[in-house]
Amino acid sequence: MGSGVGSGRGKGQPYGSGGRSGGGAAGEAGTGTGAGLAGARERWVRTGGIELCVAELGDPARPTVLLVHGYPDSKEVWSEVARGLADRFHVVLYDVRGCGRSTAPQPLRGGFTLEKLTDDFLAVADAVSPDRPVHLVGHDWGSVQGWEFTTARRTEGRIASFTSMSGPSLDHFGHWLKKRTARPTPRRAAQLLNQSAKSWYIYMLHTPVLPELVWKGPLGKRWPKILQRAEKLPAGDYPTASLPTDAAHGAWLYRDNVLPRLRRPRADAYAHCPVQLITPTGDAFLSPRLYDDLEQWAPQLIRRTLPAKHWVPRTRPDQLVFWIGEFITAKEERDPARRAVATGAHADRFGGQLVLVTGAASGIGRATAFAFAEAGARIVAVDRDAEGAARTADMSRLIGAAQAWAEAVDVSDETAMEKLAEKVHAEYGTVDVLVNNAGIGLSGSLLQTGTEDWKAVLDVNLWGVIHGCRIFGKRMTDRGQGGHIVNIASAAAFLPSKVLPAYSTSKAAVLMLSECLRAELAGQGIGVSAICPGLINTGITSTARFTGVPAEEEKRRQAKAARMYGLRNYPPEKVADAILRAVVRNQAVVPVTPEARGALLLSRFAPRALRALARLGPRP
Repeated sequence: MGSGVGSGRGKGQPYGSGGRSGGGAAGEAGTGTGAGLAGARERWVRTGGIELCVAELGDPARPTVLLVHGYPDSKEVWSEVARGLADRFHVVLYDVRGCGRSTAPQPLRGGFTLEKLTDDFLAVADAVSPDRPVHLVGHDWGSVQGWEFTTARRTEGRIASFTSMSGPSLDHFGHWLKKRTARPTPRRAAQLLNQSAKSWYIYMLHTPVLPELVWKGPLGKRWPKILQRAEKLPAGDYPTASLPTDAAHGAWLYRDNVLPRLRRPRADAYAHCPVQLITPTGDAFLSPRLYDDLEQWAPQLIRRTLPAKHWVPRTRPDQLVFWIGEFITAKEERDPARRAVATGAHADRFGGQLVLVTGAASGIGRATAFAFAEAGARIVAVDRDAEGAARTADMSRLIGAAQAWAEAVDVSDETAMEKLAEKVHAEYGTVDVLVNNAGIGLSGSLLQTGTEDWKAVLDVNLWGVIHGCRIFGKRMTDRGQGGHIVNIASAAAFLPSKVLPAYSTSKAAVLMLSECLRAELAGQGIGVSAICPGLINTGITSTARFTGVPAEEEKRRQAKAARMYGLRNYPPEKVADAILRAVVRNQAVVPVTPEARGALLLSRFAPRALRALARLGPRP
């Protein structure tokens, strides 16, 4: 294979200023790269007549995580992920041949085959982790390479685990195509057409000379702005100044590999290590259907889905750090009692995501926190009942939450909510899913409901939702990578009642607020759902206020309402399940119980009947 490690000043040198665009004597110290890798140690690895620029962070005595970048990237695409993993692992990044500060093969044609890229990987792995297998992580073409490394016989024993994102095995892709062309059905034909449309760039990159001219000309200059607009990438150290040359060289990745492998895919391309597949659902270049048959090629497969676009190493580094770290730790500990991922419903979607639930001390809020915990989410349980919130957080950890915290906050207090948002953002990160659940009940006619009672209901049921949407929604939009807001309304939002004017008004306002916010945030990838439960057996009935009656009568009515809801016995866990489905499907309005669904239909098609029922309702 002809590989070797640069020695002398190159090994273990920290990054500084200046640069190197390839070539140079073995062992020359690397000095200069993006600020995102400042403080990393640098070495040069020689293999097959080229030199690879390798950067390292973290303690070399710890398990090694090897990050492989895609096209038209350099290793700096991983800078945020690398920093996030470096406190627990030995993190290694390298510029693929012809990219960044690594040298390019001469001639270029035939110099980028998967066989030669595998030589490079083995040379780097032997240099940075000679005695232990590495945990491989790949994105885009880094993932395409990773599948080759993970399925080639000569790499067995050198890879402890593989995390793949936005890049299929070319062999698996070839078999996928053959299966759908050999036995075309309408569904398979649609899948082929969909992926063919997404693969337009592959055809372009196979044209001679043109890609090189375009990348070294206008596209190379405009690419950073294109990415920022299309993918909402934050500004920073990416992409690097070498992009035009990297992209021109990288065109040979496609020319040297795609057609040969798609025509003659290997029949033995089975993964010889555990695989974690992370699928961005908004990827403009790859259909999720490409991975339909992946279990047959990767028996130890764990699937994750992420509502994001293609460049997730830059847009969602926090989520990747959590998933990669969890996956590697589970493999390193070899503890059968430790699950690599949660096993609850939608665990592939919510594992590691940060979910904040208000009113989490009991009822629907607690059930919702538990449902997200079973899916492996990180939970922030918020309630003005500090002990109740703490119990929810404790139980969430036992159920399966990756992490859980409790916060005692009154959602009607705008200042307190601002402080909560600052703390959550600083200590836990940006909230991925916000559930505005906190609410109070109030019964009594309009004429018997005083100003203070109205204020109490609106402060919690409406203003609490407004505070949550505005304060946490702003941080979601600032991040620019989507999210979801769930507002708990009620069937009372579209069901008039002469005994619930204040409560119904507050919930109707929440419903309309949700619809307006959904329209406002749709273009930013943030979903908004209004959940309308109906009669749910929770503790709200025993604490609901009844206006215009003596204390003893109020207690009697509370007990009567509790008995009625108890007989109905519709559990809050079913509402929690509906909330998770609403987020996954991005549903706008979700009536949960049969009576809620019926009332919604009547409100749309027979509103006069609802008004008649309201007049026939119980006396205030």
